[in-house]
Amino acid sequence: MDRLRSVPLFAGLGAEDLARICENVTEVHLGAGDLLFAEGQTGGHAYVIASGELEVLKKSERRETLLALRVSGDVIGEMALLREEPRMASVRARSDSELLAIPKAALDELLDTSPSAGRAMFTTLLDRWQETNDQLRHNERMAQLGTLTAGVAHELNNPAAAVKRSAGLLADAIQEFRVAIAAEDFAADDVKAIGEVAAASRAVELSAMERTDREDEIEIWLDERGIAEPWKCAPVVVDAGVGSEALAAMENEIGSDKMAAAVDLLVATSTVHRLVSDIGEGASRLSDIVGALKGYSYLDQAPVQEVDVIKGIEDTVLLLGHKLRGVDVRRDFAEGVPTITAFGSELNQVWTNLLDNAADAVEGSDAPMISLRAWGEEDELVIEVEDNGDGIPEDIQDQIFDSFFTTKAPGKGTGLGLQITHRIVVLDHRGAISVDSEPGRTTFHVRLPIDQPDVTDNTDQRGQQ
Repeated sequence: MDRLRSVPLFAGLGAEDLARICENVTEVHLGAGDLLFAEGQTGGHAYVIASGELEVLKKSERRETLLALRVSGDVIGEMALLREEPRMASVRARSDSELLAIPKAALDELLDTSPSAGRAMFTTLLDRWQETNDQLRHNERMAQLGTLTAGVAHELNNPAAAVKRSAGLLADAIQEFRVAIAAEDFAADDVKAIGEVAAASRAVELSAMERTDREDEIEIWLDERGIAEPWKCAPVVVDAGVGSEALAAMENEIGSDKMAAAVDLLVATSTVHRLVSDIGEGASRLSDIVGALKGYSYLDQAPVQEVDVIKGIEDTVLLLGHKLRGVDVRRDFAEGVPTITAFGSELNQVWTNLLDNAADAVEGSDAPMISLRAWGEEDELVIEVEDNGDGIPEDIQDQIFDSFFTTKAPGKGTGLGLQITHRIVVLDHRGAISVDSEPGRTTFHVRLPIDQPDVTDNTDQRGQQ
């Protein structure tokens, strides 16, 4: 009774009520590291910590996150009893601890008969909910940032490696070009003619069969003229887009006696051109990714601006490229989709959450597909994100925007992604979001007002949420 009386939840109870509670209380002893209960378990008791420290932990991506540390006098485990839902977090003893276990029936009776206990419980729950929600919201944003960081690093790695590889090969190619140009007493016009053939040719996309046929044709042409190792030269010539007609024209220009050296010079020139082109393409890709990242974050821009939603969606697709690899992403954007007054970086969080969930939904599908659609409709902009995954069961569709609700396995999600999405669309932008789902098709519908002249009025409210 003395221990219970020191807890705010029970401080206002009379001796008779305390005695009735104590009749149902059992003592629990935990050693350091012992688990009191695990996330997802059904709760049957609330606990008062008599001594020691306990950690409240929630599984997130590949690790456990510490939500809170509870000490002597705190009550834990009551939220699952009141909501009649599984435990939303795990609790583990940090040190040797003693607890008083109160069964659900006794807690219900207490709240039914004691207004002071009800008020104390309400205050405790409100503080606990706010603390947990703030922590998980922060973790959700950090997880999203981690996903984007991993995606950007992955996307940057390929073009950066290509630039590095091509730059390394370019030095050797230039040396081969010098050797080739010095191997024959070419006139300036000859060198110019060979360079023009290499520069004028353009590589084209060829199927495997077409490429083989083209290489065979070039190899035969070179062999007939006594060119050494024509099988080595033919693939490079084909890569450069040079055909037998261009080779014949070059032969007429410089003469057949110089053709062997001319082919070597052509191969060296084409190789240099190709490597320079590869470096340019890699640098352009790097620039595109950096530009998409800057656009995604609205770096150096005001929080509220005229937002091109289509560009925001495309930037998000680019940054999530590693997760969407192998997924058929289809676009159906209407012509002339208008810009809207909005919080640009926050809208990009919406597209990130919806695309990330869609990618998870189609994972493992034989033909994964995500469809993106956008069009204007009177004074609204409509955006749809559809996937061909397994779908969301009908009986839980009305819960998917609730805090902490998730259909993913423990540790896969916090249950706040769609809740944050709902808040950004509905509260921050006065829009609407809904979902239609059946096996093989899930579609999220987002509606955003095109004109929001007083959208800045939400700024202070957003800071308080």
